[in-house]
Amino acid sequence: MSDTLQFNLLPDGVGELVINQPAKRNALSAEMWARLPDVLKKAEQSEGVKVLIVRGAGGHFASGADISEFQTLYATAESSARISQHISTGMKALAEFRFPTIASIRGACVGGGCGLALCCDIRFADNTSKFAITPAKLGLVYPYDDVLRLIEIVGLANAKDILLSARLIKSKNAKKMGLINFCHKPDELEEAVLDYAKNIAKLSSQSAQITKKMFAAQSQGQFSESQETQQWFLDGFASQDFKEGYTAFLEKRTPQF
Repeated sequence: MSDTLQFNLLPDGVGELVINQPAKRNALSAEMWARLPDVLKKAEQSEGVKVLIVRGAGGHFASGADISEFQTLYATAESSARISQHISTGMKALAEFRFPTIASIRGACVGGGCGLALCCDIRFADNTSKFAITPAKLGLVYPYDDVLRLIEIVGLANAKDILLSARLIKSKNAKKMGLINFCHKPDELEEAVLDYAKNIAKLSSQSAQITKKMFAAQSQGQFSESQETQQWFLDGFASQDFKEGYTAFLEKRTPQF
């Protein structure tokens, strides 16, 4: 089996998904898109995982789709629909990952690579990172779900700029747009991401998972309380995590979730 997508279990409740095709700046092949949901399922089911870091091997996050495959993949309407479905399913699997996800970005974060980063909950980058979404350069149209995700993260005005210009955006401007949450020097990125991930893993995983469900509900168009979201909130008071949380507070100790 190909090792172009790797899942590693790190200490302290942290998992790591590595896009591993550095010779091609981690370009995403059809096989990688097809395998992504299964690799994410393995990560989600790994005992002890509470947070997932997504990164590229070497000096780049991901440079987008593997263009060397385009002539074959998009030869017919049927093959185009098939690879488009694989990409959409892979994106959806990461966006709906059960636990918090963090993109750790260096170098190129372009096209489908940028799309993957946008599927993560939090994005860290170093100041070598460069971002672009470039369907306009290829005569293509960006998928609607991905357009919506981009608008949600950077706002309509910035989304128009990114998609209509297809320009390369450096880390400083990416931070201003909200495309990334944090920017670090290259030698500080790995430690910063790991520290952040370990902090999340120390907190209540139950709280994080329900909060992600609330974020998803908002993204899907729910803008007011429902019976279901009210129940999510109320269920917290009956949970073991809540009991441990307030007991630890009263006993002046760190909770053990």
